[in-house]
Amino acid sequence: MSRMSEFEGRSGAEYTMTVEKGKIREFGAAVGSNHPLYSGDDPVSPPTFLASSELWTTDASAPWFDEASDLSRVLHAGQTYVFHGPPPRAGTVLHCRQRIDRVYTKQGRRGGTLEFADIVTEYRDAAGRLLAESTATLVVTEEAPTASAPAG
Repeated sequence: MSRMSEFEGRSGAEYTMTVEKGKIREFGAAVGSNHPLYSGDDPVSPPTFLASSELWTTDASAPWFDEASDLSRVLHAGQTYVFHGPPPRAGTVLHCRQRIDRVYTKQGRRGGTLEFADIVTEYRDAAGRLLAESTATLVVTEEAPTASAPAG
């Protein structure tokens, strides 16, 4: 994979996701919640439900879609969500787009350079209003990890 800094500011193609009532219930159950907002006739999605939008992406929706992916060097370092109103309810069709918002480097403790990339996904309704944003921080290591002796 090329250096992420080459793609800073780049966006992928839009994709859509329908917030489904049954999926909200399943997500709530999967995270051990019995909150009444996640069941009933008009459930609201839990805040981290938006992570399931990744299941709706395509190669073209990733901002680096035309690059070879060496996932052995990619780590997920964090995830944040910002809502610009209430979380989406069942039946909402989300129009999603990912972009590489910021890329920066740090020196790793074991001598390699770590490249961090903040990938922002915007979630908009049919009218184009921004409902929420998520930011995934990814780390690309300089080299693929190698087997090491257990600490002891």
